[in-house]
Amino acid sequence: MHLQHGLLAIAAVLAIVSVAKVAPRVGVAVPIALVVVGIGVSYIPFVPNVNVDPHLILTVVLPPILYSAAVTVHTTDFRRNVKAIGGLSVLLVVISALAVGLLLHALIPDLSLAAAIALGAVVSPPDAVAAISIGKRLGLPPRLVIVLEGEGLINDATALVLLRSAVAATAGVVSAWDVLGDFAFAVAGGLVIGLVAGLLTVWIRAKLAEPVLTTAISFIVPFLAFVPAEEIHASGVLAVVVAGLVTGHQSARHFTAQDRISERTNWRTIQLLLDNGVFLLMGYQIVTVVGDVHHGEDDVAVTVGIGLAVTALLVLLRVMFVAPLTAMLRHDQRRARARKDRLQGILTKLTERQHESPKSARRAGWVASLVRRRQADDAYLTTEGLGWRGGAALAWAGMRGVVTLAAAQSLPQSVPHRSQLILIAFTVAIVTLLGQGATLPVLIKRLRIAGTDAEADRRELARLIGEITAEGEDVLDNPDLRQASGALFDEEALEAARRENAAIGQALTRPQDPEESDLAHQRRELHRLLLESAHAALLDARESGTYTSRALQHVQHMLDTAVSNLDPAEVH
Repeated sequence: MHLQHGLLAIAAVLAIVSVAKVAPRVGVAVPIALVVVGIGVSYIPFVPNVNVDPHLILTVVLPPILYSAAVTVHTTDFRRNVKAIGGLSVLLVVISALAVGLLLHALIPDLSLAAAIALGAVVSPPDAVAAISIGKRLGLPPRLVIVLEGEGLINDATALVLLRSAVAATAGVVSAWDVLGDFAFAVAGGLVIGLVAGLLTVWIRAKLAEPVLTTAISFIVPFLAFVPAEEIHASGVLAVVVAGLVTGHQSARHFTAQDRISERTNWRTIQLLLDNGVFLLMGYQIVTVVGDVHHGEDDVAVTVGIGLAVTALLVLLRVMFVAPLTAMLRHDQRRARARKDRLQGILTKLTERQHESPKSARRAGWVASLVRRRQADDAYLTTEGLGWRGGAALAWAGMRGVVTLAAAQSLPQSVPHRSQLILIAFTVAIVTLLGQGATLPVLIKRLRIAGTDAEADRRELARLIGEITAEGEDVLDNPDLRQASGALFDEEALEAARRENAAIGQALTRPQDPEESDLAHQRRELHRLLLESAHAALLDARESGTYTSRALQHVQHMLDTAVSNLDPAEVH
């Protein structure tokens, strides 16, 4: 049996890799293709049944999936879209759970309202993986992708806290105030533990400064956040997300280029296997789930019908919620345009105060930095606004996935109609994945939703690189510039460095040869100094919020590649 399961695991990895390679070429999202493959395999007679403990998915598989997604999210983008993300991932999830609970309570009379709301919490959080896969392939606007990513990170925490409270209510041991108190504690505890776990592990990894060791530590970060939070009955999922956001934000300042490159590669691999593995498992388990209902007291056809009714309700609720949300975001965009001149006037007055007393100048400089950040935020809202077409795509991108699969099967055995509730959840997940997932590309094309402006992105990238290389020129023009030995650099070496500074993104020359000339060694040392100044300028650009995450990430990857080619002895 163990050998069979081992072979099945190998086959699953090969299936994931094969589908991930082929599906994009035929225009199908990888998660959708894997669900179909899983359903097909489940009907093969000689393939053994696999019963995966749902708690294993929630406690072992889900934390790394969320962490790998959170660590790549740009915190500035998350902050700028917190209104949309919060509405979709908290308010809509709560509304959906309660509405589905009332519907199920009406359709299944002997099902308690608490148990019905528990299943509502199970099916309420969309999984953004399929939508993002489709969106990136078809060129959805970056802001829409960011909102989907943020929603997918936070809504799981909301749903699982609701599920825990609803399950406790099935035993009649909690009141409405208990639920609210539990929710508030879960959020506060998750935020604090995630923040501590993120900052602590970043500090430890910065001290290690070895890619293999820091990557090994990174593998335990999700669990270092998740386990303590769950032990005190806080939201472990939210703690993982916060730890990932903190790590991603701090990595540019505290990790080496080799650390960042290694971490990106390893976590992308983990995300590929775990996330897509759950979709494959979802399709694979459908025969078992249907069989459990068939051998019980409930009718399969009636159960599927209830699942379709729940799906229709969820789609309707999302459309009704996204419409006013889009209107509110468009209002924010108009307000951002309206205050453009006012902010510029404030900035002009603050600049004039720079010539006053040192204390007044410092205060004016601090306020000016806040105004510039506000200007950058408004520029983002103005240039990357979410219109009605994007709102339509957002409303239709409500596919269910990982949490729905695992949370449904984690319902206690004592819950009445448990097998029927699980099949309802699976019906919702599979119908939304195959139905909305298959039609979302058609909707995006029909609405002619425009993605990024390639020419504008190139101009922004050139502007950011120009700002970074200008910082390098300032370093080279500094009259106090010295070699590590304290001697001045030769003019010839400086001129060579200036030429190389114009192409800072290109691969560096070969690692230092012990027999190379002193002039060549000086050029390499200057090149290292330029890379350090470029990285410092990039950090300043990140903090200012002036540039989009696309440009910042592009240059960050470029600098990481350049620094990784340096001789380790030269990297300080």
